[in-house]
Parts: sequence; C-alpha cells; structure tokens
Amino acid sequence: MPQNKYEPIYRTIREEIETGKYHSGDYLPSENEFAARFGVTRNTVRRALSILTSEGFLLPQHGRGVQVLRQPHESRSIFTIGGIESFAEAAERSKMESYTRLLSFMEVTADEKISMRTGFDIGEKLYFIERIRYLDRQAVIYDTNIFLRSETPGLTPSIAASSIYDYLEDTLGMTITTSRRRVAAERATEKDRELLDLGSFDFILTVCGQVFNSRGIMFEFTESRHVPDKVCFVESAVRQKI
Repeated sequence: MPQNKYEPIYRTIREEIETGKYHSGDYLPSENEFAARFGVTRNTVRRALSILTSEGFLLPQHGRGVQVLRQPHESRSIFTIGGIESFAEAAERSKMESYTRLLSFMEVTADEKISMRTGFDIGEKLYFIERIRYLDRQAVIYDTNIFLRSETPGLTPSIAASSIYDYLEDTLGMTITTSRRRVAAERATEKDRELLDLGSFDFILTVCGQVFNSRGIMFEFTESRHVPDKVCFVESAVRQKI
C-alpha cells in the first residue's frame, strides 16, 4: 500500500530539524515553497507540519510563519507517546543500529486471563510474539505483542523478526490509526534481568498499548519493557484554560 503523501515530507523536515539544518528559533520556508520542493499540494505540506507541531518541534506564529521550537540532541532512542511508530522507524530516526531477536511465536486463543489483560474477547484467535530489541548491540527492550489473527493474516516468524508494521501496511494494506498507552515504572523481574542489559538498574519502564486500525478494530496489544537509561518518551502538551 502506498504511504500517505505527507509522511515522507514529515520525515524529511523532522530529520532536517534534528540534524541542524533548521535551528531552534528559525522560521521554516513557506508552505508554498515546501509544496514546490516536494511536488505536492499545500494541504499535504500542512498535514506534515501539523504533526511536527503536535510533537513539539514547531510553533505556528500568526502572520510570521512556522518557527522551530527545538533541535533534540539525544543519545537515546526517542519514542513519541503521541505517535505510532515502529521500533525500526524510531531507531532509524535516532541514527542508532537496531536488531530484533525473536524469542517465541505462537498461535493462541484468548482465555479469560488474556482477555482481561489485553481487551481481546474470549475465544479470539491470536498471534503471541515475544521479541528482544537491540540498540547499538545492547538489549534494551523486551516486547510482548499479541495480534488479532483475523486482522493480521499470514504473520510468520520471519516477518516478526523483521517489521510487522511494514507487512501490515505494505502487504495487507492496513491503515493504522490510533493507540491507547499507559507508561509506568516497575521493579525488574528475574526475566528482565536475564533478557535485558539492565546494568545497575533494578527497575524498568513498561509501556502497554492497544492499537486500532481504520476500521476501529483493536488488532494489537503490546507490552514493552524498557531499560530506563536507553530510551525516553516524548510528548507535547497544550495548556487548556477553562
């Protein structure tokens, strides 16, 4: 499935901010200039800029243009809570070497325990996948992914060891739209210490999420357990005055 026209524009401008082409306080070229550069409409450019604004990179200034707010300098991979991004995409954006090791790949049926944990209905047919994620050769994330088989047919261990989202979007033509997430700090378990390069840390950061497609169907539940000093999560907030 072809990607949305705004996505490569969003990624290009974001990379240019992160690599210093545009610095904090600079004003970006106009929408018309970007439209001519990328060969798209102003509405497509506006969509890309609106995402960067929601992520805290940009600030529209009435009558003056769009100003760059920040230029991150992070040695850690940055995962945006407000966006939906694969591990490979986040690692590539952060200029870090990434690798995925598949631990398990099973077909299961949701029982009461799985249903309570994930939100899938009892009796649903699921793929259960465990993976270790490496950044710059260190094991930094332990992922448990549970996918609804009826929405993700044809998943295989080789796909799981590569990029599941590439398969869902490019091969199955799925449009991934929404995610609900919870972030918490938890004491590290023996399994965490066995699988992850925790060093002296005795706790991990967990991110649990339900992901929905354009049909409004929850097709994925994920629990990711992160080494604390190897990742950070970025979100922008807007003050709402009552």
